[in-house]
Amino acid sequence: MIYLHIFWVFFMTNLLGYGGGPATIPLIQKEVVDRYGWMTVQEFNEAFAMGNALPGPIATKMGGYIGFQEGGWLGAFLAVLATVTPSLILMITLMGILYKNRTSPRVKRMTAYVKPTIAVLLGVMAFQAFADVYFDVSIIHIIILAAGSYWLMEKRKVHPGLVVLSSLIYGAVFLS
Repeated sequence: MIYLHIFWVFFMTNLLGYGGGPATIPLIQKEVVDRYGWMTVQEFNEAFAMGNALPGPIATKMGGYIGFQEGGWLGAFLAVLATVTPSLILMITLMGILYKNRTSPRVKRMTAYVKPTIAVLLGVMAFQAFADVYFDVSIIHIIILAAGSYWLMEKRKVHPGLVVLSSLIYGAVFLS
């Protein structure tokens, strides 16, 4: 019965707390601390602080931690699954609607507007990353990495994943 409770808590909180971690955390706390008594307020706050210190979405980290505390590995799996299921259902539903209406002029217009927006956002993100690196690292290293990446991917046809790995190794060796 504990596994059903774990799944239900994280499914409902992430279904009702639409908007990400900040919206779901108070709901998770209400269920975990007040309703089921799986943790004290202090333990929850410590888990929340540790989850915020780690990269990635807070709701899945909290789900995995609390699920593991209460139900072991199966509890952690169910909590994380329940955390992502509402978004997954919504995404599959919306993608089905978009696919069904892919020939609609409205959908074509919408995707025509979304593509440049995404390109601009990615460009801004790349520029910000470049600016951060430019001030932290020598321009020589940036040129070496850019030229090397271009040569490996365009001229040698090396898989991009291997180029990223080689760049990480270069950074670890020469920039640490």
